[in-house]
Parts: sequence; C-alpha cells; structure tokens
Amino acid sequence: MFVTSAVLAAAFLSSGALAAFGLTTTSNSYKVDTNGGLVFEVNRANGDVTSLVFNGVEYQGKSKASGINSGLGTSQLSAETVSNKYIKITAKSNSLPVTQYYVAKPDDPTIYMATYITGEVDPGELRWLARLRQEGLPTGVHGDVGNNIGCTAFEGKDTFRCSNGQTRCKMYTSDRFIDDQIHGVSGSNAAVWMIMPGNAYETSAGGPFMRDINSQTGSDQELYWYMNSGHVRTEPWRFGLMGPYAMKFTKGDTPSSNLDTSFFGSLDIQGYVPDNQRGTVSGSATGVPSDFEAVVHWYNDKAQYWTKATKETFKSPLMKSGTYTMKLYKGEYEVAKDTVTVKAGSDTAKNIASAEPNPSVVWRIGNFDGRPMELKNGDKIERMHPSDTRMGSWGGTYTVGQSSARDFPMALFSKTGGNVKVNFDLSASQVRDLTLRVGTTLSFKGGRPSVAIGSWTGKDPGAPKLIDSRGVTRGAYRGYGEVYNWTVPASALKSGQNTLTLGVYGSGDKDFLSANYIIDAVELQGPKSS
Repeated sequence: MFVTSAVLAAAFLSSGALAAFGLTTTSNSYKVDTNGGLVFEVNRANGDVTSLVFNGVEYQGKSKASGINSGLGTSQLSAETVSNKYIKITAKSNSLPVTQYYVAKPDDPTIYMATYITGEVDPGELRWLARLRQEGLPTGVHGDVGNNIGCTAFEGKDTFRCSNGQTRCKMYTSDRFIDDQIHGVSGSNAAVWMIMPGNAYETSAGGPFMRDINSQTGSDQELYWYMNSGHVRTEPWRFGLMGPYAMKFTKGDTPSSNLDTSFFGSLDIQGYVPDNQRGTVSGSATGVPSDFEAVVHWYNDKAQYWTKATKETFKSPLMKSGTYTMKLYKGEYEVAKDTVTVKAGSDTAKNIASAEPNPSVVWRIGNFDGRPMELKNGDKIERMHPSDTRMGSWGGTYTVGQSSARDFPMALFSKTGGNVKVNFDLSASQVRDLTLRVGTTLSFKGGRPSVAIGSWTGKDPGAPKLIDSRGVTRGAYRGYGEVYNWTVPASALKSGQNTLTLGVYGSGDKDFLSANYIIDAVELQGPKSS
C-alpha cells in the first residue's frame, strides 16, 4: 500500500477514519477522509462507492455498492489532490458512454459529483443510486410512500400493496424538478441528502415539471437522483455534463440547497461551463392570473432552464450561450411561446405575455393549469395508486352549480370506474352551437375523451402521441397535455337540463392499466345565461 494526502495523519483513529483530510490508495480502492465525519471508499476497478462511514458508523448498504445505474463496469480510474484543497476521483467506464467524478473538500461531509455522458445509457435511464443501510436510515423521501417492506408487488415489480390496502411505489417519492433542489433519507443519528443546486438539471430532459424517483425503502434504503429516464418521457436525452450535484451527510438537520460548486471550474471537469462563460435573460412575464404560479422555461437540444416569476418579473439562471425556445406557463399550462438568444457575459432583455384566450363560458370544471390537483383524487395521486383504499371513488355525477371540483374525477379509465356525467341547465338563449373543450394532462395506451350530449356523440379525436410508460398508476400526471374541442350543435341541446357523458376511447389491459387519461379541466364555451 502507498499513501498520498493533502495532510496525512500518522495513524488511524479507532473508528477507522483518517485523522485529517486526505486520500489513501490501496490495491483495491481510493479512500477519502473528509475530516468532516465522512470517510468514503471508491473501488479502483469500476468506480463503485463501497463504503460510507459517517461519525464512525457504516451506512453503505450490504447487498450492492452505490454508483451510477447498476455500475459503470470495468473503468479507468485516477485520483489526485488538487491545490491541497480538493480530492478528485475520475472513473471513465470502458463499456458505457459515462465518466463519473467524485470530489471532496476539507471538513465537509459531502461527496460532490458530476456525470459526463456522450450517449444514452441502456436501459434508457441515467441515475445516481446510493444503496444505504435501511436500519440506520429507515425514513425515505415523503415518509413511507416508497416503503415496500412487508408489502406485495401487484403491478410490475415496483408497485406494492400492503395488508391495510395502502399502496407503495418508489415513483411516489418524486417531486417536480423545479421544486426538487434537495431530498433525503434519515434515521435517529444521521441523514443523507441529495442536493441539486444551481444548474444541476441543465443537461437533463423533461423540463421544469418532470418528476422521477427519489428513494425506495426495502432491504436497503435507496437514495436517487435521476438525470434522465424513460418514465413518462416527453423529449430526447441531452448529452454533456450532468451536475454538479452532491450527496451530503448530516446528523439529521436539513442543509441548505444553495450549495456552492463554482470550484469545479478549477478541477478540469469535462463539459463544465463556468459562470463567466454564461449569460442570463430577464424581463416581465405578464397575463398569468395572480392565483396561479407563473413559470418561465428555456430549452434547446443541449440545455434547459427555468424560473418562477415574482410580481410579473423574472431573471433566468446563468445559461449557456445559444438560442432557446422560451415558454410561459400558467401553473403547468403553456400560455406563450417565443425564442431568445443568450450571449456569454450579457443579460438579454426579453418580455413574454400570456396569449391564453378568455372565451365566455357556460360552465367550467377545474382550472386550465396543467395539473389535476383540484379534482377528485388529485390531491392523492402523486403518492398512491388509484386502487388505494384511501382514494375516493372513480367516475360519478357532477351537477353544475351544486357540485365542487372535488366531485369530478381527475382521471377516467376505459375498463374500470365508469364514466362521469355532467348535468347542466341552459336557458333558451343558450341553445345554439356551443364549443365543448376538454383539457388533458397525460394519456395512457391511447386513451382520449369520448363525449355525448343527448342524441349527439362527438367525433373520436384519434389516439394522442404515445408515451410508452405507466403514468397515473405510478403517480405521474404530466405528459404532452392534449386539449380537445368539439362543436356541439344546437340540435343536441335543449332549454332546461342537459347531460354530458364523458368517457374513454381506447382499450388496453384491465382496470387501471386500461386506456386512460388525466383531466386538466372541462368547459362548455358559449354565452352566459341571460
């Protein structure tokens, strides 16, 4: 064995940690003591993290190592101490288009990381996965929603039902990228956090509202950061540097998500673009009602960025130079689209305003905001299966003027739950050709609305663009967001009560895996009652 170190201790502590910040090289591993309570080891043959000792306790799982996906396989590894300030380990896979970086700083119990890719990674996903000891870190992200201990898989290999009828899935631990700068797992003596600061998501795919797995609690406690995946995938992968991101150990407290990673600029990290080679966009985002979040989103085939407007003004994160599509959302519903060019070292002024029409409506159920949360079961769908005993019934009847949005189901299925009927009154002056509009957020197996009023049946709009991934049963609600319009002839309507029946075109498997779609809002456009 030979030893290199920025500050090398004379002996090991009783816990097995080095006495000061340093790097030890053995025939099998690189061992890093952060001098902040964390000592970790990286396998020199494949780049796996094989040990995570925090305050003298081993937290690395017993079954498999931690690393990218299921491992990089045989890799070329190197380790160095940079400027007596940082320890950098580089693992370049021989079989995958992936290079993984691990970086440590003195007195900081954090593994700083970045992942550089030049192509897609089979089987279509790229993730950092820490496999940790469940007995020391039993609490997953969002509590028990991803805890499958004692439960039985009933849909695929990832969705479980427990004896009390509650359901569990690792997808239920996910949060929107725009809100997910930090998440962690915890126990009585420690917590481990994934931190995605600044532009960590810029080379990921899916936009600000993409969600993916954060944890799963089983024989190991699994802690994830998904960079790219096929889970409700809506755009191609981007290639380049993912991150920087970090995995931080604490005694239980939640650290700040504002993690400084600017020092990566001095570490020769492939694909890293420093702040001084970036630009920004700032301006006003107008026309979004004040009770909805206004989100501005920029993207091209190389990068993506987003921010929330405050009092109708915004400033983008630091962005790579280039020309971007620029979108404005009311919540998650697109209301404007433009382009903008970003130059390094410059702040580009660019305003954007909602172009959403404001038609007169006879009635509207829900909000056109790209999310079903105000509808029945919408407050539960991110964290449980549609068959969960805590869910309300599906289908039903909604009466305009009497029912609330919570009475209208957020999804319809072709083989279970039934249709939904909407009872509504029209005055004589409203019996004319009207427009029925149904907004959806996600479709499965070609599911799309079937509509009928009286003797009139709306034309089948045809199957939407396929997303080949389970959606609503794994807590996802966002896809391409189709909106359907039909002209309802006056001959189908009458003065007094009318009934709309809303169902599903499409078939597929059974129950909740049959063709389905998630509803954003439904409205009947036309003159108000006179």
